[in-house]
Amino acid sequence: MPKKKSTRKTILKIHKILGLTTGLVVFIVSITGCLWVFKEEIESFYDDHKYVAPQDQEFLVASKIKEQAEKIIPNRTIHGVVYGKQHEAIEVVFYEAEPQIFYQSVFLNPYSGEFIKRIDNDSGFFGFVLKGHLRLWLPDAIGSRVVSYSVLMFLIILVSGLVLWWPRNNKNWKQRLKFDWNTKTRWKRKNFDLHTVVGFYIMSFGLILAFTGCVMAFNWFYFIAYKAAGGDNDPRFVIPESEQVIASTTKSNYEYDRLIPILKNKYKDAHSFELHYPENDTTSILVEVSNSKGLYYNMDYLFFDQYTLEEIETPSIYGKYKNARFADKVIRMNYDIHIGAIGGIVGKIIAFLVSLICASLPVSGILLWYGKQYKNKKKPKGRLIKDFY
Repeated sequence: MPKKKSTRKTILKIHKILGLTTGLVVFIVSITGCLWVFKEEIESFYDDHKYVAPQDQEFLVASKIKEQAEKIIPNRTIHGVVYGKQHEAIEVVFYEAEPQIFYQSVFLNPYSGEFIKRIDNDSGFFGFVLKGHLRLWLPDAIGSRVVSYSVLMFLIILVSGLVLWWPRNNKNWKQRLKFDWNTKTRWKRKNFDLHTVVGFYIMSFGLILAFTGCVMAFNWFYFIAYKAAGGDNDPRFVIPESEQVIASTTKSNYEYDRLIPILKNKYKDAHSFELHYPENDTTSILVEVSNSKGLYYNMDYLFFDQYTLEEIETPSIYGKYKNARFADKVIRMNYDIHIGAIGGIVGKIIAFLVSLICASLPVSGILLWYGKQYKNKKKPKGRLIKDFY
């Protein structure tokens, strides 16, 4: 028994130290996570710039789209061009990570190339939310590390919390599983139950959010998770080289102009196609085929020789979804699981509620710690709260 008590005290100490250290970070990351979950649904109320009157004609070819977009935002790198349905505008995404993030989109009429709207994706409400979620509005080199390690410690906090929650005897099971409040219940008791009972019920979902967050935050965590799931392919995103290399001076036209019409005919049920222009004379052309609106895991990543349009296979897990194995699918689902999109609107509601409750845990935990550390130890008039731990 003394050994068990000693172990429990050690776990309690770790739980408290990590909780106090990461409390503010977990609170901010959880609240911003709540807001990010419904980004697409909220933005749908003011996204008129994404739609055009459908016409019975082909979209402009990719080279013309590139030319038009570069007139609007010159001397910047085009990350990709998103081709949607007949009634949807074309989105040209500009992205540069260095020396500082430049992330903007230009929306064009797919039939005429007419400019519709320019948006700075790194600003506005959701830009603000994302910066808070990823780096606490601090410089990336500092903030992203603080968030990453805080989320990792939150995993430990949740596991240690379960150990501390576990009842010492059968009489306390009821107390651990539901609220038992009455008119005599003091605020300390209510706060205690909010931290422990609510924490228990959302712990499994909280572990999923924290785990998927760590997969995105740490390369080593990503590789371990993939290998633990039985993966044996290359888990990195690999863009293969074109099989033929032709000097740019002999290149008379842009072969990728023919690519999107071919793929539209082949993937008739696809939601959208995102074309990535080749970075140089040797890289292949990447096209991401979105098969479901709002989901990323089941996308097809296709690679084509930029001179012959011959399809090239990739050794990476990011290829055709039908070729993905179990471990590949698990890793590819990571982001969709993290935001709850994997379960549709119900999954997003669950992710929202879990993230919101996770934000309450450091608050109730700090109040619990404060009440024990700094309040005078007078015997309460109501029920005596025995040390939970």
